[in-house]
Amino acid sequence: MKNKKQVYLKLFTSTFYLSTFTFGGGFVIIPLMKKKFVDDLKWIEEEEMLNLTAIAQSSPGAVAVNASILLGYQVAGITGALVSILGTVLPPLIILSIISTFYTAFRDNIVVNAVLKAMQAGVAAVICDVVLTMGGSISKTKDTISIFVMILAFIATYVLKINVMYIILVCGVIGALRVVLIDSKKKVGDRR
Repeated sequence: MKNKKQVYLKLFTSTFYLSTFTFGGGFVIIPLMKKKFVDDLKWIEEEEMLNLTAIAQSSPGAVAVNASILLGYQVAGITGALVSILGTVLPPLIILSIISTFYTAFRDNIVVNAVLKAMQAGVAAVICDVVLTMGGSISKTKDTISIFVMILAFIATYVLKINVMYIILVCGVIGALRVVLIDSKKKVGDRR
């Protein structure tokens, strides 16, 4: 039982810390979750993190919360999901409560405005890191279909300016068709 308590405590403190010091939303917290839970703690594999990220992005709601729920569930079941969501949601709740109390002081403060502007550059750098890291992981698999879909999704989003929701739906259909076709080929191959 002590081991489970240690896992829950580490899960809570890790998600709480990441959520407290991460500005920029889910796309910023996900690579930090990968670094913490895949690279440092080695609780899950990198491919699992990629899959959790894809599910978190395609599910309704905040990406950081979705990723936290999935990660917590993967590591420690339903209790882990509850612990990790609590660790993820508490910091913004506390910070926003403080900011709303002193809203006018924050709004008019030149230093706070300058810090927030500087954070935008940091957020952009972290998002570029996510794209390069996860794109590199997909490229390493040498899976032609995944690479092709990744490039087309990028072009559709940033060049053709197609709504991301349509891109997610099309990618979901492609993924579903791929699973169905691969499973049917495997079943046919197994019968022979």
